[in-house]
Amino acid sequence: MTTTATTHKISKSPITGKEYEIPATPDDKAGIDAFIALHPGKKVVVVQGLGFVGSVMGLVVANALTEEYAVIGVDLPTPASYWKIRSINEGIFPILASDPKIDIYYQRSREKKNYYASFDAYAYSKADVVVVDINLDVQKRSSVQKDLEGYDVDLTPFKKAIAAIGSCCKEDVLVLVETTVPPGTAQKIVRPLLEEALTSRGLPSDQLKVGHSYERVMPGPKYIDSIQNFYRVFAGTDEKSAVAVESFLRTVIRTDEYPLTRLGNTNATEMAKVLENSFRAMNIAFMVEWSRFAEEAGVDIYEVVNAIRMRPTHKNIMLPGLGVGGYCLTKDPLLASWARMNLFGSEEKLGQSERGVQINDKMPIYAFNYLKAQYNSSLEGKKVLLLGVSYLNDVGDTRYTPVEPFYDQLLMEGAQVTLHDPHVKYWEEKDSWINQDLDALLQENYDVIIITTGHKDYRNNAALLDKIKSQPQCLLYDTIGVLTNEDIRTVSEKHTVKVIGRGDI
Repeated sequence: MTTTATTHKISKSPITGKEYEIPATPDDKAGIDAFIALHPGKKVVVVQGLGFVGSVMGLVVANALTEEYAVIGVDLPTPASYWKIRSINEGIFPILASDPKIDIYYQRSREKKNYYASFDAYAYSKADVVVVDINLDVQKRSSVQKDLEGYDVDLTPFKKAIAAIGSCCKEDVLVLVETTVPPGTAQKIVRPLLEEALTSRGLPSDQLKVGHSYERVMPGPKYIDSIQNFYRVFAGTDEKSAVAVESFLRTVIRTDEYPLTRLGNTNATEMAKVLENSFRAMNIAFMVEWSRFAEEAGVDIYEVVNAIRMRPTHKNIMLPGLGVGGYCLTKDPLLASWARMNLFGSEEKLGQSERGVQINDKMPIYAFNYLKAQYNSSLEGKKVLLLGVSYLNDVGDTRYTPVEPFYDQLLMEGAQVTLHDPHVKYWEEKDSWINQDLDALLQENYDVIIITTGHKDYRNNAALLDKIKSQPQCLLYDTIGVLTNEDIRTVSEKHTVKVIGRGDI
């Protein structure tokens, strides 16, 4: 977190519409000191970053299982983030989610007054533990119509955030990185930066503790559980760091039901995160060409895959879809490849992993072109209803959702697009509120109804199908494989039905 002054800038809450003037200087010492004074003797945990992961991680720590912490969430005083800081302190949690535990945990933290948000790096001077939950992005040099032409991993913002911790922190602080980072980051970047900062302040660095334990946060109905009731992998940059990480995690995670897994070093934990996501991304990319083959061969790839899944060793084979989204699968293979070349000196990239990202990035365009072909290459003026904007079924996360490029293409073609998603009230990337009243939406007539996310609200829903059947003749386009054979037969009596990966319709 940098301390660059800002003047006369406004941060607007997309939840309430309230506008906040960003302070000219990031000075919140009085607020932080007052908060600390409310909790004498308690350990202080500072969570760096108040996004999808950090804000909810702060809630979990504020509701720790075996320890009473004073928790401070820190983010930058920018138009994109400052409103989150003010909202947390004013009684409005900045994340809209379907998990009822979010509100329960937040109200509990309000009662205990143990969760405070700030924009001042001074908070790090009070921290016994700093949990790093900030973005580390990959900038792809490509367009939706072209192959991946390269990418950039800019560690500058991440390094500045770590340096901000080092400029204020105690010499014996535990810095726990949860951000998905290139393998080698904790050992080669985080620890050296912190040691250098401590030394420059005349403090010893031998008591510093640095660890890595990657998150598997899943926004949606089990948001809190994906942090508190889920398996964790961890490691430290040295023995005392690993011990400190384990001790902290045991206070916030139900390790009796979900045991911790310790790996040999932080390079291993960092590799574990990008490897598990790269495997999933490759699995999805592998299915892309097979779904195309199925369409050409007149085969239902869904029944093929389900037959294969009867074999225990092949249960995780993927199904076709609109594309890959979320913050991890879209970039983690590239982080790994970049690390191999830039942090470990290899001259060889992870070619298959990079190719998998390239294939997945183009999936929404194939889905769009498939639709466009049904209308003699023109969608201008067509009324389109998109069912789902989240990148994954039954969660409310729109980060890098494949629906976005698909939606953009529809708009570019002149289609009139209406959006629905039961888990997303506000699509931040598009600055759009989502109508969640599907019954009301279906009172309008559409030329095309497209299932773009596989929410359970769209599966085995006879009432929904009845409403679609009552529409004037239209095209029902399933990009996820939600529709059953019986669904397809029923709707096909009146409407045209198309399903990605099905060549037998």
